[in-house]
Amino acid sequence: MNPRDFKKIAIVGASESEQKYGNKILKDLLSKGFEVFPVNPKGITIEGIKSFRTLEELPKDVELLVFVIPPEKGLEEVQKAVSIGYKRFWFQPGAGSKEIESFLRSSNSEYSIGKCIMIETSF
Repeated sequence: MNPRDFKKIAIVGASESEQKYGNKILKDLLSKGFEVFPVNPKGITIEGIKSFRTLEELPKDVELLVFVIPPEKGLEEVQKAVSIGYKRFWFQPGAGSKEIESFLRSSNSEYSIGKCIMIETSF
């Protein structure tokens, strides 16, 4: 799966803290022309964009969900995302697990685990 094939990307675990990858990835993808949808349970504004509190609030035309959260939370969230109808997932290094990969394999989803989306979208 090539993340450059998508334009609308949600970041699950987006952060307002510039030290966290949930913020670095958001800024990086914005700078590369992607339309980015931050997901943060606080519903805060991140880099001038109002975040979505839950996956259910995201626009249905989001093409790729990037996970920057701990694997134990990631499994629950990706299960929810699949039940909503999302099919493409990207797990940043440290966000994936064997349980997540096993679930995704059984769900016929497209996914990447362990590669950095900032590197994979470099032009």
